[in-house]
Amino acid sequence: MTALTGASTRRRTGYAFRPSASLAIVCLLAALAGTAVIALTVGAAGIPLARLPAALGLWSDAVPAPTLARDQLVVWSIRIPRIAAAAMIGALLAASGAIMQGLFRNPLADPALVGVSSGGAFAAAAAIVITDSRIGASLHFMQNQLLPVAAFAGSLATTVILYSIASRSGRTSIAIFLLAGLAIAAIANAGIGLLVFIADDRQLRDITFWLLGSLSGATWPKLTALAPVLGIALAACFSIARGLDVLVLGEAEAFHSGVDVERLKRISIVLVSAMTGVAVSVCGVVGFVGIVVPHLLRLVIGPAHRLLLPASMLFGAVLMTGADTLARTIVAPAEMPIGILTAAIGAPFFLGMLLRQRGLVSL
Repeated sequence: MTALTGASTRRRTGYAFRPSASLAIVCLLAALAGTAVIALTVGAAGIPLARLPAALGLWSDAVPAPTLARDQLVVWSIRIPRIAAAAMIGALLAASGAIMQGLFRNPLADPALVGVSSGGAFAAAAAIVITDSRIGASLHFMQNQLLPVAAFAGSLATTVILYSIASRSGRTSIAIFLLAGLAIAAIANAGIGLLVFIADDRQLRDITFWLLGSLSGATWPKLTALAPVLGIALAACFSIARGLDVLVLGEAEAFHSGVDVERLKRISIVLVSAMTGVAVSVCGVVGFVGIVVPHLLRLVIGPAHRLLLPASMLFGAVLMTGADTLARTIVAPAEMPIGILTAAIGAPFFLGMLLRQRGLVSL
């Protein structure tokens, strides 16, 4: 009877098997390494696996000098910065989604939900239109440099506005923060629609490509901006993991358990905004990573944030690196916006998980 009860419980919850945390982390690290190697070898300028060590500078025997020079240029100037940017952005977006879901106690929460992504996208679209018009003609040569700065400034401004609306007398209302985020996202999307309406053909193409997401502009200087944010985010995630675990029981229970709930809210909100803003500033708007990755990992390794947050970073890095590899090879020599792939892969996958969970719960 006990065995039957245990089996029935496992069928209802869907947690029939959970690997150990160390095994999950090792598998994700191996998947990330394998995905990175594949991304290094495939593309419009293919590099066979046998020539990859020479291109990385490990050894160069039996490789013609012109071929070696081309391979090294492709690997070090284009592919390694792009792969590293994809991994960092995937890690930031996935961790943001995990924190949002823990903070709102809702598995459907996402950084885009509170308007941070929309604020950055609106600022980037405005920069495209202004620098390509008569008013900003003198700044047109700096458009590529101004886009990430504008996107980050828009995300930061959105966060400041949201925090000022939701905070009163030193307390932050998560419900007001969420509702205000939805309103600001609607306003930002309306602004983007207005910019699309007044844009010419070239501006419209640039805005559309930005809104769909792309890592074609990944460079070493942009990596230097991503790396510190990723390091700070990783350290902060470990510091708030216990608080997010206790917050699942409710704010009152978390407070009586010794958690400074208001401080936890402030750190989480600022952290999510910074991570999302930096990601949007580099690659544009990319959806579904923040929803699918944490939700799937909760089913596999459990809801403990001490393990969920670093695992989400690794899985998000794997997902974004793989999606970017497909984006630049599936229609080579052209490039497909990465946001199309993440939505096309993430949405059906997420829907399948929901249907599976519904079937398990109904048993």
